[in-house]
Amino acid sequence: MTSTAQGGRDKVSRGKVSSAWRKRLEIAFFVTPALALFALFVIWPIITAVQLSVFRWKGFGPLTDFVGLRNYLTVLNDDVFVDAVIHNLIIVGGSIVVQLPLGLAIALLLNRKMWGQGLLRTIIFVPYVLAEVIAGVVWFQLLQPQYGVIDNLLGSVGLEAPEQGWLGDPELALWTVLVVLTWKYLGLAVILFLAGLQSVPEELYEAAQLDGATWWQVQRTITVPLLGPTMRTWAFLSMIGSLQLFDMVWILTGGGPANSTTTMATYLINQGTQSQNFGIAGAASVILFVIALVMAVLYQQLVLSRDTRPDVVTRKKKTREVIR
Repeated sequence: MTSTAQGGRDKVSRGKVSSAWRKRLEIAFFVTPALALFALFVIWPIITAVQLSVFRWKGFGPLTDFVGLRNYLTVLNDDVFVDAVIHNLIIVGGSIVVQLPLGLAIALLLNRKMWGQGLLRTIIFVPYVLAEVIAGVVWFQLLQPQYGVIDNLLGSVGLEAPEQGWLGDPELALWTVLVVLTWKYLGLAVILFLAGLQSVPEELYEAAQLDGATWWQVQRTITVPLLGPTMRTWAFLSMIGSLQLFDMVWILTGGGPANSTTTMATYLINQGTQSQNFGIAGAASVILFVIALVMAVLYQQLVLSRDTRPDVVTRKKKTREVIR
C-alpha cells in the first residue's frame, strides 16, 4: 500500500516536471525567433556602431586606425552637429506643442455625431499612412518657388512668397519642415485620441450634464484628465520619432540650406555616405542613441510612471466602482 502511494506521488512529481519543461520549451520556441531578429537588427548594429566609433575608417580595409574617443570629441565640437541637436529638440517641442492641442480639438470634433464623420476621419488619417517619400516629394513640389502651388495661391490673393522659397530661406526652412511634419503625423494623434475617447464612460458625461456643467467644464474636468494616459503615450512616440527624424528632412531639404534643417540623423548619413567618415558617423549614431535613451528613460520615470502609481490605479478603480 505504501509503495503504491509512493509510486503515485512519483508519477505526479514527474508529470509536474515534464509539464514545466514543456512550458519552457514552448516559450523558447516562440521567443527565440523574435530574440534572434532583435539581436540581428538592433543589438548587432549598436555593437557595430560602437566599434566603428573608435576607429578612423573610410569604408575600405580592416579597422586598424584606433582613435579612441577622438571621434566623439570631433562630433561634439562640431557646430553643425550641435545645431542638429538643437533642431531635433525644436522639432520635438514644436510637434508636441502644435499637434497636441490641434489633434485633441479635431478628435473632440470628430467624436461627435455629424454628417460625413467617417470621411473626415479618413481624410485626417490618410497623410499618416502615406509613405514619407511620397509625402516629401509632393510637398517639395508644392513649395517650389515661382511655379509651386503654394506660391501661386499666395500670389492670387496678393501675398508675396519668400524670394528664395519656403525651403530655400534659412530663416523659414525649419519651420516649413515643421508644418509639413504636422500635416504628416497629425492623423496619428487624432486616431489615438479618438480611441481614448471611446473608453471614457458615457455616465460621467450624463452626470455632468445633470449638474449643469458647460461643455468646456466637461472637457476640462472629465475628458482631458481621462485622456491623460493616451496623450502621454502619444507624446512619447512623437518625441522618439522627432529625435530619429531623417527621411522627410532628407527629401525636402537634405539638411540645408546652410545646415539650417540638419538633424542628427541627416548629419550622420552625410558623414557616412558622402564624406566617407564612418568613424564620425558611428560616433554620431551612438550619441543619438544615448540622447534618445536618456530622454526616453527620463520621460518614463517622470511622466509615464504616474499612470502605474498605486494611488492613481486605486483612484481609477474607485471611479469605475462608482460608475457601476
